[in-house]
Amino acid sequence: MLAAEGDGFTSPGPRDFEFPGIFGHDSFVTKPILIVIIGTLVVGLLFWLAARRAQTVPTKGQFAGESVYGFVRNSIALDAIGHEGMKYVPYLATLFSFIAVLNIAGIVPLLQFPATSKIGIPLFLAIISWVVYNSIGIKRQGLVGYFKNMMFPAGIPWPVYFLLAPIELFSTFFVRPITLALRLTFNMFAGHLVLLLFVLGGQYLVFTKGGFVGVLAGTVSLLGSIVLTFFEGFVQLLQAYVFTLLTALYIGGALADEH
Repeated sequence: MLAAEGDGFTSPGPRDFEFPGIFGHDSFVTKPILIVIIGTLVVGLLFWLAARRAQTVPTKGQFAGESVYGFVRNSIALDAIGHEGMKYVPYLATLFSFIAVLNIAGIVPLLQFPATSKIGIPLFLAIISWVVYNSIGIKRQGLVGYFKNMMFPAGIPWPVYFLLAPIELFSTFFVRPITLALRLTFNMFAGHLVLLLFVLGGQYLVFTKGGFVGVLAGTVSLLGSIVLTFFEGFVQLLQAYVFTLLTALYIGGALADEH
């Protein structure tokens, strides 16, 4: 509305998710890549501090690492997979921690950008999970058995297989990794965009538009951005949990004789 009135406010959009190279316009290292590098170091440091000098009475670093590991083990791996899920806890804990750190970067001062809002990063993580659960299924059931149990589950009238078999094949090999990636990307993209709108809109109304109405509306917008920041932090952790939980469910399905 403000732009239509000629007041010069430009709403945030997809252009705010594009960044030039840090070491030159064509540099490979952009802000999202830098956040990925920082996130990798943070996760590695967290678990290194937790494991380097494990004690009966844990230090702060050990307690933090054990808390994350214990949460993933008890609330994701064991619940979704069962007792066999213990061997996959290291991967799931790393996956959860990495996604959570990249998500939370969206509300961290100076960084203030969720790297997972760039489709390439969630897609790469989804492909890794795709390789993991399919490899587990093939190793457990054999190549023929895996495809047989996937496409032709027992107890279903044979005419249904003409419809069910291609759907199951398409879902397992194409839909799952795509939905994993898109769910995470769209949630982070939308959340960051809304935060930008509240902050930039409030700043414009207070400092540029001015007047009683502008200052009042801008103040409400800026205060709303604080509330949204806490809400976005919750959503960011929730999406890391959802991504990891779905990966665990896919692993559990691959371990089952019939899935």
